[in-house]
Amino acid sequence: MLCVCASHSPLMLVGMADSAPGRQQRFFASLLARDAQIEAYDPELVVVFGPDHFNGLFYDLMPSFCIATAAESTRDWGIEQAALNVPRDVALGAIEALRAAEIDVALSHRMRVDHGVTIPLIKLTGSLGGYPVLPIVINCAAAPRPAFARVRRLGEVVGRYLAGLGKRVLVLGSGGLSHDPPTPRLASAPPQVAARLIDRHVPGDAELRQREARVVAAANALVAGGGPCLPPSEAWDRAFLARLLNEGPAAFDGYTDEALDREAGFGGHEVRCWVAAFAAMRAAGAVQAELDYYEIVPEWITGMGIVTARHPAA
Repeated sequence: MLCVCASHSPLMLVGMADSAPGRQQRFFASLLARDAQIEAYDPELVVVFGPDHFNGLFYDLMPSFCIATAAESTRDWGIEQAALNVPRDVALGAIEALRAAEIDVALSHRMRVDHGVTIPLIKLTGSLGGYPVLPIVINCAAAPRPAFARVRRLGEVVGRYLAGLGKRVLVLGSGGLSHDPPTPRLASAPPQVAARLIDRHVPGDAELRQREARVVAAANALVAGGGPCLPPSEAWDRAFLARLLNEGPAAFDGYTDEALDREAGFGGHEVRCWVAAFAAMRAAGAVQAELDYYEIVPEWITGMGIVTARHPAA
């Protein structure tokens, strides 16, 4: 098995001016190197642990974990709407393996996945449908979120299941690191905004562009030294990455939402996807892991990192 955990920011897609010459180029160069590594590995299955941003899952019924037997992309940030090639038998097998381990997950026969899943697929595999893909969405945006210990256990069971498939498997962990996007919080949202978080709907182009313009404005404000976003934290990111590379996934069991909100921002909760991915890898065997890239990119409002891990035989 091969694993790549990579930060995503939809602002990567809109041509934000580089606040430090060469920084964006270094990130994209690292992504390109991982793309070449993946192409050489030629996976037979891609498993994505990814978040949603109130584009596919809503508070009308918000699962902690959801596995799809069929999925299509949303149209957020100009990403094409297309079907993913989800192997139904593999998805159902993963659910049964989790049930046998007393971990219940939600099942979707028609999942809508947003940029939390589609960006890593596009940037690391070249397309949405080039490989068979198993999307596993972890609730990182909607309180109450699953505890890190539950995320770890999910990843461990999935990893053992994948190891038994006899396939070349690529595991992607998408999201993070520290960032604080202007995502509405249900507890403080006015009624019309709260309704958008609760009611399952497909936003039109005008609504999507309005949302995206708000994020671009917040990024420009952050670059200029203003709010509303909490700045990314290099200290928090470096501590997380050191633990990810050097300790077992149980090292994150004590992480709390309150601490993440305070130190890593609202989007920092997405590191759950990295923890699940590494838990899957370590449960399947000994792991060689390394940090390929890390920098804060203010115009993307995010601490951007890329980590690879592989089993020695992969």
